[in-house]
Amino acid sequence: MTNSADLHPTRIPGYDGGLHTHQPQLLDEPLFWLGHLTSCADSEGAAELLYGADYDATEEFGRRLWERAEWPTFTVPLAADHRLHVVYRTFKDEAGVDYLLHHPGWDRAELLAQDDGHFMGPGLSWPELVTAAFSAMPGGSTDDPHARLLLLLPALGDDDIPDDAVHRLAAALEHLTAVEDPEALAELLLDSQGAPGPATWTTGAYGFAVNDGPHSYRNPANRFALPPDRMARVATALAP
Repeated sequence: MTNSADLHPTRIPGYDGGLHTHQPQLLDEPLFWLGHLTSCADSEGAAELLYGADYDATEEFGRRLWERAEWPTFTVPLAADHRLHVVYRTFKDEAGVDYLLHHPGWDRAELLAQDDGHFMGPGLSWPELVTAAFSAMPGGSTDDPHARLLLLLPALGDDDIPDDAVHRLAAALEHLTAVEDPEALAELLLDSQGAPGPATWTTGAYGFAVNDGPHSYRNPANRFALPPDRMARVATALAP
């Protein structure tokens, strides 16, 4: 699917693993997006709308993607030089997609969500997701807001979705995939929100955004949650 000459290793501080490689050309593949959104389509109706007649082709594309040695890595730039990284962790027995936030001044990236068999998240509210996707910040793997939206969508969990959300998501699906009914699919995806499900976002005791997701690093009630100082810098970096 790609030429090894096009691979550019990417280092993410504090995040160990395979050879992280910048592979923006994958974002031009409609089948990539069907596989990327698999965990979001957690109902029979959503899966049928997502795959259509392309299920076998998507499965084959995904098999080749997950069997590669390098870890495809995509970046979405944010304000003040922050970066969201989406990493395809191609470990044979621990495959998954990790969502991380980093700034050059930090000693380590912060893990926001993990899309795998033991999902952790959500990592983003809807306003944070839209801000990241439509910020028009230069750089990263793509400047297409539709691609940025779909890249980050599996990290979403928010029970307060605005009226225009279905239209935004449907436009991205229509732009990047060949699904037959993007509006209906968008509605189902936003209704269930895949593995994390909707979460309630509030301003916590320390004055920054937190959620109540039982598997979220941004829920202070969880024993594995980020410490308050690191949770605060995440919220500040992602603030709409």
